[in-house]
This record gives sequence, structure tokens and C-alpha cells, in this order.
Amino acid sequence: MRKLHLLAATLLCGTLPATGLHAQVASHSENIPGTGNPTSDGTDKYDTATPQKFRAPAPGAPQAPGVNAANLPPIGEIDPATLPAMVPQLSANPAAGDWVAYGRDDSQNRYSPLTQITPENVGKLERAFIYHTGSKPAPGQTNKWAAETTPIKVGRKLFMCSATNDIMALDATNGQQLWRFDAGVKYASIPYTAACKGVVYYTSSTVPEGQHCHTRIVESTLDMRLISVDSEDGKPCEGFGFNGQVNLMQGMGESVPGFVSMTSPPPIVNGVVVINQEVLDGQRRWAPSGVIRGYDAETGKFAWAWDVNNPDDHHQPADGKFYSRGTPNSWATMTGDNELGLVYVPTGNSAADYYSALRTDKENAVSSSIVAIDVKTGSPRWVFQTVHKDVWDYDIGSQPTKLDYKGSNGETVPALLVPTKRGQTFVLDRRTGQPVADYPVEEKPAPSPGVVPGDPRAPTQPWSTAFPRLGFPDLKESDMWGMSPIDQLFCRIKYRRAAYVGEFTPPHIDRPWIEYPGYNGGSDWGSMAYDPTTGVVIANWNNTPMYDQLVTRKQADKLGLMPIDDPNFKPGGGGAEGAGAMADTPYGIVVTPFWDQFTNMMCNKPPYGMIEAIDIHTKKVLWQHPIGTARANGPWGLPTFLPIQIGTPNNGGPIITAGGLVFVAAATDNQIRAIDIKTGKVVWSDVLPGGGQATPMTYEVDGKQYLAIMAGGHHFMMTPVSDQLVVYKLPG
Repeated sequence: MRKLHLLAATLLCGTLPATGLHAQVASHSENIPGTGNPTSDGTDKYDTATPQKFRAPAPGAPQAPGVNAANLPPIGEIDPATLPAMVPQLSANPAAGDWVAYGRDDSQNRYSPLTQITPENVGKLERAFIYHTGSKPAPGQTNKWAAETTPIKVGRKLFMCSATNDIMALDATNGQQLWRFDAGVKYASIPYTAACKGVVYYTSSTVPEGQHCHTRIVESTLDMRLISVDSEDGKPCEGFGFNGQVNLMQGMGESVPGFVSMTSPPPIVNGVVVINQEVLDGQRRWAPSGVIRGYDAETGKFAWAWDVNNPDDHHQPADGKFYSRGTPNSWATMTGDNELGLVYVPTGNSAADYYSALRTDKENAVSSSIVAIDVKTGSPRWVFQTVHKDVWDYDIGSQPTKLDYKGSNGETVPALLVPTKRGQTFVLDRRTGQPVADYPVEEKPAPSPGVVPGDPRAPTQPWSTAFPRLGFPDLKESDMWGMSPIDQLFCRIKYRRAAYVGEFTPPHIDRPWIEYPGYNGGSDWGSMAYDPTTGVVIANWNNTPMYDQLVTRKQADKLGLMPIDDPNFKPGGGGAEGAGAMADTPYGIVVTPFWDQFTNMMCNKPPYGMIEAIDIHTKKVLWQHPIGTARANGPWGLPTFLPIQIGTPNNGGPIITAGGLVFVAAATDNQIRAIDIKTGKVVWSDVLPGGGQATPMTYEVDGKQYLAIMAGGHHFMMTPVSDQLVVYKLPG
């Protein structure tokens, strides 16, 4: 019997985090060159003596065909001071049975006051209906699909988008499609991922009730369009842009389809639609801009821009000019604050994630930060930085959550909860960006000044000292894991040959370095859920180190790492996650999971995914458990069918209900779960038709509470792709 338990344990450790960590690399073989980093001719170890000019493209460099997807004319400007006052929006105070915004309401806390489904009856949930979006890879197409969609619900309708931006309205009781808007996104425009996290519901301030487009559905697309359609019939709002569309590549300069995209719902704050965009990682230093822009929600006209390297010029670039290139981009879902007139922008780092020598001081000041931008001017009011001079891809992927925090001194502070990939969670005063007094931030010495010539690291990094860390202690050699003693020995050798001095181990050229937490560690785009009635925070997070190495330009060429706009670029040859060309710099980057590539199992011991409850008032962890079973995971990618909670990688967030439940999917075992929020015990689960890498939502119609999850799967997590929205309710 003991041998059987040992066999089960070794199989369980094959809940491959690489399913959630390895993408955009040509194969699963490890391409890290290792000690010496030889160039193609075996000489010139660092390749830094070769004269190179790392310059941005000329101002007149053209955009490739297809970048302006609908061939839209340029949009004009409007003075932000002349924008009409925004009427009250439903998301400010939604009906109890509605879920009006991506995170349910303007606070984006993913909390529902519904109580019908409880720990006692949740086991009776049954499927009410399944809706097919129709968006899946066609035969012969590389799978880039990862829908990540959370529907919104207003009245008796669900509104949602497909992975490729078609917009649908459904009857919330039976899933009947009421209308559909075909966005026409082409496969060539899909960047790293075909994903649409959600749409925005907006009530017009200028179109009277009863007229077309008084209420609207707004979305941003993979091919960089802003679209506004009528919520009643799905037809374009003719007074918005050009037949309901605006070209968001205007002013962006040289680009090709798939280089720049949008996957998150754009917030509308005081009548301004705020636009951010994902710029494909790992391509080149002079990638398209990470500029943040505001547009009039009524007409689609341009209102302002925040261009990091031109912070005082809030206009669109003149003909032949473009926004400053390679600046930190923001791809996460932003949070609006109508009361303060701010939008909270989670930023990443400048293009060429793992090399910072070419970044400007202005870029270094706002990377991997929360930037609070005034929506009437486009100027930042404050900046809070979570990583200094980031070369670990620790961009902020989580949506911030607004809350009213009652401090130990009795003062109620309008606060902002900021999760990060580091597992550090910051609690900020959203008026000033300063840490809330009960949650101080300490600058601690970083482990090393760095070893890359001309690219020193920051001497300190910020740590949130009071909020429980979403993570485990630094790795040790004794933490190495494997199916057998040979596998464990292999991982110990990998550990020894790599540079590792704890978190913020700096990049290396002559050998690999271990990045822990990895770029998919801590909290990512699923963010957290917060119960404002109790102060309980629910967080699911990853424990997944990476194995990185800078490679010379010659070695990058030898490995086939070319940027997406290079004629020799091949899909899977570098980009987004994994290996990248980082053209216009002296180095490329190779990133793999810290794993045994022969068994496809991580080298660190499980669990690889966790979920926990934290009391924000006492700063205590109420419970903590692994999330995800081994049923669909195992060594060599084979499922073990073992239902033990071992903890798998997970992407997608949790929700909380007043009925005492947490609902979460996210894990790579393709299940959705209900967890008793008091005990952390799983009280119900169901196997989904595809991976559940999305955040669920819940709503009520005719006195019945429903639960919805997009089971679209995820190419990055290697979970089964489907086009199915699955909706549950209690019987009767």
C-alpha cells in the first residue's frame, strides 16, 4: 500500500505547470545555450564589440496592409473640457441581480449580493444552458485561442464577446441569441492570443431614451478598433466614429497585424473611453507605443493621450509623426474612478523586457506601476511603482480593485487593492497613490547590482510588509523534485548551474538564471475578489519559477528568434511569452519553465497553484489550499485521472457571493468549483467542456440565481479549446 501511495505521489507531481507557462516557443525542447553562451562561430562570447545602432524607425515608416483593419479615416479631436457631463451609469449601483461591469460594478470587486445558492444547496446545481460563440481555430490554423471572457448582465440580457470580438446579446434565462455583431477580425490580426475579456455597457448622455444607441455596448478589438453598437439591436452607433468604429492605430507608426492588440474591456470614466493596448512582448526595443488614450464616449473623437516620453503633448501626432515607441504598455483591465476623475492604469515595462539599458528615465519612472491619469487632461496625478527597472516581465496583469478601507485609526480611506505577479499586494490611497498607513511599503536591498554590461539593476525593490505574501520562500536545492531520483538529480544539476540569489536575481549572459516568482507567478489577469461586507479577499495564484538566459544577437539569430515584423519571422519563433528576439538590442532572450523537459514536469515541488482567503482588517490568512487536481495533468502531458488536489497552474479569477461561496475555475484540470468561504472546503465541482481560464459571474432572473463560466480553454495553459459558455442554476 505504501508503494502505491508513493507511485501516486510521483505521478501527481506531473501536474505540469508548463501547461500554463510555455508558449510561443518552437518546441518544448530546451534551447537555453548554457555556460559560455557561444555564438554561431564559437567566438565573441558577448558580441558587444560589434558596432550596432539601435534606432527607432523613421517617422514616415509605413504601416503594413491590414493594420487599419476596416480602412477607417482618421478621427478628429475634441477638447476634453467640452465633453458633456456623463449621466449616472448602471455600473455605479447595479441591481442586485445584475452584473453590469467586468468585475460586476465600478469597484471591480467581483462580489455579488445574491444569496440563493449556498454551501448547503450548491451540490444541486445543474446546467441551465450552453451557448456556442462559434469562435474556434479552423482546420490548419495554429491554436491561439483563449477566450478569457466574462459576460455582463443587464436586465434580462447577457452581453458578451467571442474570442475574436463578435458581440452577442443572449436571453439570460435560456441562452437564446437575440442579436450578433460580426466584428470581422481576421486570423492574421490575432496576436499572441485570441481573447476578449469582456464588453462595456454605456448609457449615452446625449441620445435620449428610446432612441437608437441611447444604451450601447462598447468593445476594443484584437485588430485595434473601438466599436460601439446599440444594446437593443446590435447595430452600429452611426454617430460614433465612422459607422460605429474608430481606428486606434492612428498615430502608432510602423506596425504589422498582430503586433498591437486589445483584449480588455475599456473603462468609461466621466464620459471618456480610456484605451490601453497589449504590445507583443519580446519583439524589438522600438516596438509600437504603449500610449494611453482617451476618446469621447458619445462621438468617438480623440480627447487626449498620455505618451510617456512626450508627457506634455496630449494631442494626436501630426502627419508623419507617431507616439514615442517602445514605451511601457498596459494590457490589463483598467479601473475607472468617476468620483475622483481618474483611471488607474496597470503598466508593464518598456519593450525588450529583459534588457533595460536603452530605456529613458521617463520610462523607468512609470514601468510596472499603477499610474492614475486624470481623464479630463490625460496627465498623471500620481504613480506607484511595484518593481524598479523591471527586467523580469513583472508587468501588472491584474485589475485593481476599489474599496473603502477603515484603518486602525478609525479613518475610512478610499483605497485601491493592487495584486502583482510577485505575489506582493499593495493597498494604496487612491487619492494620492501613497500606501495606506496599515499597509506600509518598505524598500529592501536587491540581491545584486547586476552583471550585464551597461545595465545595472536597481539597488532596492518595494515590499508590502503587512499584506500576506502570495508565495513561498526562496527556492533551495532540497526543493528539487522529480518522478524518480534521476529526475530529481537532473533538476538539482539545473539548479546548481543557474544563477540564483532569490527574488530579483539579475539577468545573466554566461549562464541561465532562475526567475522566481516567474512571469506567471502570483496574481495575473484574473485578479482578486473582495467582499466589502466582511473585508475578506480571495486570491488564487501561481507558484511557477522560470529558467531564463540572455543570448547574444548572433545566438538569437541562430535560434531563429526574429521579431514579428521581420520577413523571416515564423510563428512560434519567439514572442509574447518564452523566447524573444528583443531586436534593436545586443541580446535576445530564452525563457523556459524551470522543468525537467524530458518528463514535462516542474523541478520545484508542488503545489503549483494555490487559493486563499485573507482578512484585510486583521491581515491574517483565514485558509489556504492548493487549487487544481491531477485528473487532466501528468508526466509527458498524460492525464493521471487522479482527483487529488495537488495544485496546478491557474489563470482566471474568483468571485464571491453573499450566499457564502467562492466560485473559481482557472486551474488546468478543466473544472469549476464552489468553495465554502468560511472553511475553504470545495463543496461542488463540475468538469467543463474546455479549459475554464476565465472569471465566472453570477446573476438573477425571475428569482432564480445563475452561474456562468466561459469554458473556452487556453492555448497558453494547454487546456482544451471550446466555444462554450456554460450556465448553471438550481433545479425547479
